[in-house]
Amino acid sequence: MTVPQLLVHDRKDNVGVVVVEDLKAGTDMLCVVTEDNSDFHLTVKDDVPIGHKVALADLKAGDTAVKYGQDIGKIVKDVAKGGHVHVDNLKTKRW
Repeated sequence: MTVPQLLVHDRKDNVGVVVVEDLKAGTDMLCVVTEDNSDFHLTVKDDVPIGHKVALADLKAGDTAVKYGQDIGKIVKDVAKGGHVHVDNLKTKRW
């Protein structure tokens, strides 16, 4: 049995969450969509810590980041598919 490295909660999500320690750039991740238990593969472009997000598609500045099927903020700097999504390129829309 292969263990997933990335979880996606909803088919509408455009970011997923890393669920393993020490994920290294270039890893071909097994990604599981918990909504329907489907899976896919994605190559991560950066080292990404556990609990952090990865872009599932190319995201442009101004795009909305979607996790759990919900708007979690605005992309403020382009992120390539497989790139690390974090505070340098994602900001809340609350302020």
